[in-house]
Amino acid sequence: MFFNPTRDEARLFLFEAWRKRVSGELLTPLEDLAAQLISKHPEYHAILQDKDRYQDRDYAPEQGEINPFLHVMMHLTIEEQISLDQPAGIRGHFTRLTHHFESEHDAQHQMMECLSEMIWQAQRQRTQPDAHVYLTCLAGAGLK
Repeated sequence: MFFNPTRDEARLFLFEAWRKRVSGELLTPLEDLAAQLISKHPEYHAILQDKDRYQDRDYAPEQGEINPFLHVMMHLTIEEQISLDQPAGIRGHFTRLTHHFESEHDAQHQMMECLSEMIWQAQRQRTQPDAHVYLTCLAGAGLK
């Protein structure tokens, strides 16, 4: 299920998946998964129904803005990682966090924090993302 779109392709994919879900059209398995994830985020529904307004909008995290497109795509990434158990052991972390938070969705949000940390460190150090950083963060997640 490897999916590595550009920013514009990812946004168009999400707009289209949500449009199809809302209109009751047949979705591909990946579109269906994206639509399921979007449905868990009602705060994004209006955005994903207004392509003309939001297709090119930028989001500034330093101003406290959450990028809804990045958020849903990170969910998709985590879903893929869990399905493949890659990096090795991630499925176990997901299971543990799901039990801890009593919610798969909340577990994924915790995992998203660790995924973001790994990406941030790679960007800061100008290196490839390090799965060890990710898994170390996950090992401590939910223990506080």
